[in-house]
Amino acid sequence: MVVSHKKAYNHIDAMRRIEIKDGDAEATLAYLCGKAEMDSSLFYKLNVDEESRLASLFWVDSTTRMDYACFGDVLTFDSTYRTSAYKKPLVVFVGVNHHHQTVVFGCVLLMDESIGTYEWVLKTFLIAMMNKKPIFVVIDGDKAMRKAIKIVLPDACPRMCSWHLQRNTFTNVHIKDFTSIFARCMFMRGNAEEFEKVWHEMVEKLGLNENH
Repeated sequence: MVVSHKKAYNHIDAMRRIEIKDGDAEATLAYLCGKAEMDSSLFYKLNVDEESRLASLFWVDSTTRMDYACFGDVLTFDSTYRTSAYKKPLVVFVGVNHHHQTVVFGCVLLMDESIGTYEWVLKTFLIAMMNKKPIFVVIDGDKAMRKAIKIVLPDACPRMCSWHLQRNTFTNVHIKDFTSIFARCMFMRGNAEEFEKVWHEMVEKLGLNENH
């Protein structure tokens, strides 16, 4: 759904009628309504909790939608951010363009990090992007996110990004020389067979056969 000028103001009036009491929430919605006047392709969707407070808020604009149409085969789904005032998770959808530059495809403030909330996020994202589905989804390892991807994007291939893989392994494996050898495996150039050879040599050398 593309939010028109008239629909935007009707929407914020409706939100006021159900008494969203958070002043920052009203200010945010007013800002989006103002943006809708200048950007006819602005898309946003929200839901409220049982007390009529803003729960989750998703938004994209004409630039993010156009970038996704061109470069959305690989989608990075990063939920590691937290807003400072309310500690709400902020998910940022990003990708890479033909100049190897990072491009933002969309943002969403979350009520929580449950499977149901992530399902809502992914379904809303697909609606905003005319149901164009990514081929690969790079995630940060969140189990709820992984399950939601399997439900909403069953044909996409979820992959953990290298930074999160490194962080997880460095946190859980405290063995001398592991860091340097693991990094070499992560960033080496070569085919699958060459990677497997280096990987198994590392596991054998460091005695990690039983390490999950």
